[in-house]
Amino acid sequence: MIRAQQELLAALGDALAELAPEQPPVAAFESPKQAAHGDLAITSAMQLAKPLKRNPRELAQALIDALQRREAVQRWVAALEIAGPGFINLRLKDSTKQQIVAEVLASGTDFGRQPATSDRALVEFVSANPTGPLHVGHGRQAALGDAICKLFETQGWQVTREFYYNDAGVQIGTLAASTQARLQGLKPGDAGWPESAYNGDYIADIAADFLARKTVKADDREFTASGDPADLDGIRQFAVAYLRHEQDLDLQAFGVRFDHYFLESSLYATGRVEATVGKLVAAGKTFEDGGALWLRTTDYGDDKDRVMKKSDGSYTYFVPDVAYHVNKWERGYHKVINIQGSDHHGTIARVRAGLQAADVGIPSGYPDYVLHKMVTVMRGGEEVKISKRAGSYVTLRDLIDWTGKDAVRFFLISRKADTEFVFDVDLALKKNDENPVYYVQYAHARICSVIVQWREQQAGDPATLAQADLARLVAPTEAALMLKLAAYPVMLSGAAESLAPHDVAFYLRDLAGAFHSYYAAERFLTDDPALSRARLALLAATAQVLRNGLAVLGVSAPDRM
Repeated sequence: MIRAQQELLAALGDALAELAPEQPPVAAFESPKQAAHGDLAITSAMQLAKPLKRNPRELAQALIDALQRREAVQRWVAALEIAGPGFINLRLKDSTKQQIVAEVLASGTDFGRQPATSDRALVEFVSANPTGPLHVGHGRQAALGDAICKLFETQGWQVTREFYYNDAGVQIGTLAASTQARLQGLKPGDAGWPESAYNGDYIADIAADFLARKTVKADDREFTASGDPADLDGIRQFAVAYLRHEQDLDLQAFGVRFDHYFLESSLYATGRVEATVGKLVAAGKTFEDGGALWLRTTDYGDDKDRVMKKSDGSYTYFVPDVAYHVNKWERGYHKVINIQGSDHHGTIARVRAGLQAADVGIPSGYPDYVLHKMVTVMRGGEEVKISKRAGSYVTLRDLIDWTGKDAVRFFLISRKADTEFVFDVDLALKKNDENPVYYVQYAHARICSVIVQWREQQAGDPATLAQADLARLVAPTEAALMLKLAAYPVMLSGAAESLAPHDVAFYLRDLAGAFHSYYAAERFLTDDPALSRARLALLAATAQVLRNGLAVLGVSAPDRM
């Protein structure tokens, strides 16, 4: 059916070019709002009516006439009908829809995936400074970022996952001072406790392990504590390594990995920040005022010019960001996606302005950004705001411990990134249709159960499903399910192009719904072996697409629940 869709789309493009050679619209099919109206809809006649100054229903008939002359339409289409003001409803032959079952079974885990290409993408996400445990906002970043990486991989891209963090700034100094205060016997609330210190219990844990002279190892570093409370630099290095290790454990529990860790300090150590500033000065894009160095970001659409270098000689925070993205470009990553909180919105214009001003060939829209809003956690009907471990926020590990990795992954991806999200812990634990991840996973488990029954009761052999007589699949619920399976590859490519992994979650819920309707309407273990085998083939194909889609989201597909 994938081949049929491609050939029909090409036929529509040819027919539109015949009808409007000067300005043919883009060939596209839509899904009818009601299944009774057909399998595909065409709205091109209404789009062409005004520019061609013709009646849309007359245009629709002319388009149908042009389509019916195409070989692909004769091969795959059962009927073309005009509806309303100029819609064209297209009904596919049963044999066309049935092909999708064989295609899915033949492709397996590759169904929906495109061949590998040489295209390279770098996705930066989480990028949490090592000053505390990962919070639920980092969790949303992790779920979004990893799903976007997997989406791009399905489209043939070579993807690098990168984690960037500040390992030297004011926050790291506060971390070291907080740990040293704990080493000195102080705790939150004591008279000598620093006002800006971190108050979570994890600071006491770091101090205890530092005194014990332990060695901590993270994905990007290893450090052994001296045990000396006066060793502030040693405390700092140990605390950073300790928290990087903790973050690694959280990410492992969440099923997220990174290919590369990038330190902000390296931009200064290698002279990249100075070199980038030098390029901007040499390009005439800076000026001095009040003892500070400014960048003319208004030349690139920013609402005001921005300070780059303060009068005390220190750089503002967006300057290393510019140097970092020049580095990404120089590493050959011409497709870069940053997953960040919506509080970073103000930095986009100035970073892009700095990249344009640097004049190193970077296009104006570089990099791409996906900004996400905050997550509110509800439990027992009340908002949860504080984790004892973190001191002031709910951690990612809290959510995983309360509900499990699959629920956290699916829930955090189930809404558009730029919408606020309420994570309902009680809903995530429900074992009914209200819980979206349960609803989808249960569809897969239900199919697995039917296949087991088929094997046990009718000696069915899954290896024979590829030879099933698919012409037996003519029930309305079967047609609806097959059409939904056929929509998977297009949905996948669209989700990747739009940086919209929530589209995968929406699709999976719809596919599960189509299956559950089928399950309620038809029997699978019938007295007709050929019919049973055909229906089991459709179930096996559905289970495969459920597995493929859940894998993109990093969610498991259990055989039983």
